[in-house]
Amino acid sequence: MDLRKLKKLIDLVEESGIAELEVTEGEEKVRITRNVQNHAQYMQPMQYQVAPQAGAAPAPAAVAAAPAEAAAPVVAGETQKSPMVGTFYRSSSPDAKAFVEVGQSVTAGQTLCIIEAMKLLNEIEAEHSGVIKAILVENGQPVEYGEPMFIIG
Repeated sequence: MDLRKLKKLIDLVEESGIAELEVTEGEEKVRITRNVQNHAQYMQPMQYQVAPQAGAAPAPAAVAAAPAEAAAPVVAGETQKSPMVGTFYRSSSPDAKAFVEVGQSVTAGQTLCIIEAMKLLNEIEAEHSGVIKAILVENGQPVEYGEPMFIIG
């Protein structure tokens, strides 16, 4: 791979804030990773609260001593995960209407969002039919591979 192209890829990783980039060109393969300690707020996995079962024992005192965090709503349904690393967008342009809203019915194959990766806009389609129960990512937020984006029930 050309050294200038490699330098551009390194600069792209630094500018975009992504943690890892892998490029395959013919038989050549390059993986660029970086330490993302300064970007920990983007890298932490989503946390979900599990609904307690009827008659369940009270939570241990150690859990009560944990710092208070906003509890995620309990939502049942299929999770639509990000198929790539990139930037999440709910619409095709800043002034356009969002592809989907909470409460809207969707069919498998319908466009849910766009993920921008390496200056390419990738339309992400619904894997399941149903109703959008929750949108778990904010517009313009970086997403990681496998990160939950929507709950479809």
